[in-house]
Amino acid sequence: MRVPEPADEDDLHEQHEINVTPFIDVMLVLLIIFMMAAPLSTLEIPLQLPSSRSATPPEPAPPLQLSLGTDGVLRLGREPVPLAELGRVLDARGGRDPERPVLLAADRDVGYPQVIAVLDQLRAHGYYRVGLVVQETTAP
Repeated sequence: MRVPEPADEDDLHEQHEINVTPFIDVMLVLLIIFMMAAPLSTLEIPLQLPSSRSATPPEPAPPLQLSLGTDGVLRLGREPVPLAELGRVLDARGGRDPERPVLLAADRDVGYPQVIAVLDQLRAHGYYRVGLVVQETTAP
């Protein structure tokens, strides 16, 4: 019986690393394919579009801005407005459009009943789209 001769140590060496060269080759080929295909997907197709006679929808009107200070004076923009005249002034300024939004900014020291009185006047004149303006702070 013949005893096999020991093999060289290089033949018995195990490889514990993944050969990434084929992976890189495949990824580069895919990259080239996508680089070639990307401009083809953005080609414009010449079309003869039909014309339309309908008007474009009007831009929404900017909201009406109310402010209520600690002095109790209600202002529309910078002009003071008596609370009893609020509906009439809003109709004159807003074109009697109850769908137009109204933004109400009240000082933090203004009492809750004063804010509710303004909201009641707005609702009495058909202004239901009312937003309250607050100062944004970051949460702790």
